[in-house]
Amino acid sequence: MANYSIKDIEKLSGIKAHTLRIWEKRFKLLEPKRTETNIRYYDDEDLRKILNVALLYRKGYRISQIACLGVDELINKITNLSIDNEDNESKIDNLVMSMVEMDDRKFEKHLNNSIIQSGFEDTVIEILYPFFNKIGILWQTGAIYPAQEHFISNLVRQKIISAIDGTIDRANPSGKHFLLFLPEGEMHELGLLFYHYLLKKRGHRVTYLGQSVPLEDLKKAGAFLKPNYIVTKIYTSLDSFEQITFLEKLSSYFPKQDILFSGFDLDSPKLEKNRNLIHINDANKLRELLDLIDSKHQ
Repeated sequence: MANYSIKDIEKLSGIKAHTLRIWEKRFKLLEPKRTETNIRYYDDEDLRKILNVALLYRKGYRISQIACLGVDELINKITNLSIDNEDNESKIDNLVMSMVEMDDRKFEKHLNNSIIQSGFEDTVIEILYPFFNKIGILWQTGAIYPAQEHFISNLVRQKIISAIDGTIDRANPSGKHFLLFLPEGEMHELGLLFYHYLLKKRGHRVTYLGQSVPLEDLKKAGAFLKPNYIVTKIYTSLDSFEQITFLEKLSSYFPKQDILFSGFDLDSPKLEKNRNLIHINDANKLRELLDLIDSKHQ
């Protein structure tokens, strides 16, 4: 069972800590536990409850009404809410609860409903990206276990791979060849897999090398394949100095290709001379670039 501070609960639920304290005092909505050193904390049950409360509160229920509900009544109210009218925050909260409970059926239900409503691409950007930001908060506080993170990551990975496989090849007169890889030691591939989907959906050719590719191996593959673009994401495998060195090498190895990189914010005068380095800080930036490529051939 995880322990959460009131700030953790605020970030995960979207309800301000000040408001939570008022609800505790006035309506006895939560009863925080205390450590041996008298520090307040909340557990998984508290998180589930406040996420459910937040869902009803955003649907227009008064907090005085919600506070009167028993556990079963609260769950029934949530169950009876139409998932067709969920806002994005509610969808994200439901995914968080699915992860805490490690309930793959609930996760699939809410994710699939969002995909039906908004399409796969917008669901990833508008729902899954903010959801993984919340997971990042849980990681920082030590509130989730590695098994929970792997559980969710693998479900999402399967979804993205399925979406890639289901993409219908289409003729694109402006189609380019993109070579995708993660640097050596980098294992977080969900973002790069989504880039694969975006590229394939728009009719571009994609060669996906995947996780932890040594730079020398990439150089050999690039010399053989001669792609138009090299695409990578850097999360945790390199510190700031190593990142600069890595990108400078990458630029020198592929002077005729544009290199698209993301995963961190890097502002270094050293990289200004490398004009083939293009920072794409998120999927929307990649979509803008692909629109630009297509527009040049219309």
